[in-house]
Amino acid sequence: MRVLSIGECMAELAPLAAPAQYRMGFAGDTFNAAWYLARLTPDASVSYFTAVGDDAISAQMLGMIRDNGIDTSHVQIVSKRSVGLYLITLDKGERSFTYWRGQSAARQLAQDARALSGAMDQADLIYFSGITLAILDAKGRETLVDAAKAARAAGKLVAFDPNLRPHLWDSPQEMTETIMQGAAVSSIALPSFEDEAQWFGDGSPEATLNRYAQAGADTIVVKNGAEAVRYRAGRDEGTVIVPQLASVVDTTAAGDSFNAGILAGLAKRVPLVESISLSCRLAGHVVQGNGALVPVDQSLVDGFA
Repeated sequence: MRVLSIGECMAELAPLAAPAQYRMGFAGDTFNAAWYLARLTPDASVSYFTAVGDDAISAQMLGMIRDNGIDTSHVQIVSKRSVGLYLITLDKGERSFTYWRGQSAARQLAQDARALSGAMDQADLIYFSGITLAILDAKGRETLVDAAKAARAAGKLVAFDPNLRPHLWDSPQEMTETIMQGAAVSSIALPSFEDEAQWFGDGSPEATLNRYAQAGADTIVVKNGAEAVRYRAGRDEGTVIVPQLASVVDTTAAGDSFNAGILAGLAKRVPLVESISLSCRLAGHVVQGNGALVPVDQSLVDGFA
């Protein structure tokens, strides 16, 4: 299967054990999912669609993406731009972020509608997020949503994580309205209940599930932290219990790695319940490490079709 992930990869400063010391890497929500997917499904073709600058750190990022088995043929180079940067702060395993992304070339990733549509034409499964939409201007958002709608109409699978980040939007109303526009053109929705409850007023994971189904998604998987995952795929619905963890080191990329498990299941055409179980195991492993990209133990995926 050919998978296209769309969004922004940034330079990441992750804290080390010593105070005021950090390790630089590269990460971003849809890129993290692509990175984990490439490890779960080495036989799948995983591509990343973004824009980077023409400077040294952009070149370093592209080299890292290629070195990790992700195709960069759809990455656009924007003159006099660079990549965004974020710094992770941890408090008992929970993370917060400080961002510098005004100069990020990725904010222009949807300016070339033909390039975007062409990349989607070459994919079987397309993945984007609410953050992908948030970093774009109004025209870019419209271009991306229209391209995703056309791709779904052409028989492509379109997966969407709402990934609600209010600091990226001008207002909560703009965020919620645009998120539901993205959901309406997607066949698979991967929301997180805590965020949905806060910004949409959902009283339960079932309410979140129903809202995305009404928007038009065929498959919905509602993440809920350490609580059970709620899902619906056509007439099949139910819950999957999340294995409990003794401790959490860093929750960065927990949801992204979870999503990678769902995408891997789609690529391998395995039952959704099996994909969710893999996703839970993978996310549980990821939060035991530092930063967004944590090496994957093969034992996590043994037995996964």
